[in-house]
Amino acid sequence: MSLVAESIGFWDLPKPEEKETITWLPIPRVARTVPFGYKVDEDDSNILRPIEKELEALEQAKDYVKRYSYREVANWLSRISERYISHVGLRKRIQHERQRKKTATTKRQWAKRYETAIATVKKIEEERIGAKETNSGAS
Repeated sequence: MSLVAESIGFWDLPKPEEKETITWLPIPRVARTVPFGYKVDEDDSNILRPIEKELEALEQAKDYVKRYSYREVANWLSRISERYISHVGLRKRIQHERQRKKTATTKRQWAKRYETAIATVKKIEEERIGAKETNSGAS
């Protein structure tokens, strides 16, 4: 008995979802320590140039931290990037970024509230043109 392969037709693999492309920009150097994912610019020691491989691995590490310990993720990140980062350093980096993002979100919300308040005040002032409020001191 021979096995005959039946044709199952043409099957397309689903196209992979496109990741959003991140453009890493140089940042100013504000401390003596060079952060993970950056290197000192050869021409200007006050500028830090991004290392794409390390920064992309760091983004992936942020997802891994949800499932694994900081120590395990830091060891993985050090192996992948060939640059050492401690579990404490990784934790500080991730927490600092979360704090910055949270602060930025809060300030954006405040800005929206202030814009709404300013618009309301302007509307009230425009409606009051010609209306005069008198405050007599004599009773």
